[in-house]
Amino acid sequence: MRNFIVTVDGKRYEVGVEEVGASATPAPRVVPVAAEAAPAAPAANQNAEGQKVLSPFPGLIKNLLVQNGAQVKKDQPILVLEAMKMDNDITAPCDGTVSFCVTKGANVESDAVLAVIG
Repeated sequence: MRNFIVTVDGKRYEVGVEEVGASATPAPRVVPVAAEAAPAAPAANQNAEGQKVLSPFPGLIKNLLVQNGAQVKKDQPILVLEAMKMDNDITAPCDGTVSFCVTKGANVESDAVLAVIG
């Protein structure tokens, strides 16, 4: 197996490629790698109306866990994002009032704005 580190849109991935046979094509294995020294600037996800909650990966909005306009606390789960048959809780990055930008059943891409906490 040969390992490579690939950067795509600023995100680093470790890719392991294993040679199965002379005529077979390599089977890629992609594993996210933590960023080395690139701390995310909190101001990048904030605007005058509040802090944006971005989708960490593509998926399906399976459930909204709080009402639109509800008061939430930092790290409180606000919605469930399903990706690859797994449910992932998306949490509030700060205290405030949640304003959803998506609806239940919607498909979203990476870095899509899911909600704004203001």
